[in-house]
Amino acid sequence: MKKIIILCVALLVFVNLYSQENNETEVKCDGKSRWSLGLVPVVSYNSDLGFQYGGLVNFYNYGDGSTFPKYKHSIYTEISRYTKGSGIYRLFYDSEFVIPKVRLTADLSYLPDQALDFFGFNGYDAVYNSDYTSENSSEYITRMYYKHQRDILRLKVDFQGSTGLKNLNWAIGYNLMNIKTGQVPIEKLNKGKDAENMLPDTLNLFDNYVNWGIISPEEKNGGWHNSLKLGLVYDTRDNEACPMKGVWSELVVFNSFNENFIFGKLAATHRQYFTIIPKNLSFVYRLAYQANIYGKSPYYMLPYMIYSYMPSSTVDGLGGNKTLRGMIRNRVVGDGVVYGNAEFRYKFVRFKFIKQDWYLALNPFVDAGMVVQKTKIDKTGVPSTIDQSLFFNENAEALHLTYGCGLHIALNENFVVAADIGFPVKKADGKMGVYIGMNWLF
Repeated sequence: MKKIIILCVALLVFVNLYSQENNETEVKCDGKSRWSLGLVPVVSYNSDLGFQYGGLVNFYNYGDGSTFPKYKHSIYTEISRYTKGSGIYRLFYDSEFVIPKVRLTADLSYLPDQALDFFGFNGYDAVYNSDYTSENSSEYITRMYYKHQRDILRLKVDFQGSTGLKNLNWAIGYNLMNIKTGQVPIEKLNKGKDAENMLPDTLNLFDNYVNWGIISPEEKNGGWHNSLKLGLVYDTRDNEACPMKGVWSELVVFNSFNENFIFGKLAATHRQYFTIIPKNLSFVYRLAYQANIYGKSPYYMLPYMIYSYMPSSTVDGLGGNKTLRGMIRNRVVGDGVVYGNAEFRYKFVRFKFIKQDWYLALNPFVDAGMVVQKTKIDKTGVPSTIDQSLFFNENAEALHLTYGCGLHIALNENFVVAADIGFPVKKADGKMGVYIGMNWLF
């Protein structure tokens, strides 16, 4: 019940904040360059990350106004933190007018996370025991048992342009990332805490994987990566913010290398939108697949989800608010994964408020995914005194299922506040996920 109250309060805060960001709806055309500014505090909740707090600024340039409501340039900046230790420091640029007929997006981000979820590899093949993190259990080890630290510094530039065929675009992108991984900073997290609330300084799952050689010395601390992606995008959506009909499909080849690893991945994503009741009810689904096609991917790149264009800062794998809602973050990690989402979107109320157009929508959903290309695990370094059945369950991987429903509030069709609650079918995938943020899932 506490989480439901938190959800409702945070949702009301979001509505109040975003009702302020609509001054761009009146852009005068006087031949001069027009800029619109949105300055908004950031408040959200995610059961994997905690409360988010901070601020963002979004600048829109409409030129002389002739392209309105399409902007010519968008500059987005965000500084925010989550109460569970992660953060977002981001500068994002989007324009179709710098290079004629080519969409340019650029991203510079620093994404620290003191306690990123880590459950091992290959889904159910990796045993998950929630009692290890429960202080009320006799099996309690530490709340950080399924965690490790990861900090990402990322520079990303993406381009999209027409192939000359109707609705078919080419996509090219370059990523430069410095990913640093390691142990949870227990001493830092314990600073200022009472003795009874301190985290025990003990080995967790990540430490064991490193000590046993499952995570090699070359990858345990992360590294720099240069990455190039090439792809094709087919897009017939009638609207980007919340499509009622059309198809959005893409095929992307992702190539990445550093001094220790060279690998490539193939990612295919198909999204389709069907109108049931014009303007008010649609059925949508997404099917996605990505897998290694050559080389070996270091463990910290396995959760990296690949798309032709990703406006959010998220890079995590299956589980959480961007993939399988209701399942714990990064529960399903392997060399290759497949996943899908299906939901109805019912805009059940439309109304005017503060001279703006609003709608409320429900979205009952079902999500599913699994590992289809397993990560090879070398267990020769596991001591003979260790009961491997506590960590590994060979050939247990199967389809992971979640279900739930969300409430969305939209301002002028484009600014969408999203609140979703998801539940996993199996206890081995967690208990429940609550997410409050922006935009529809896809």
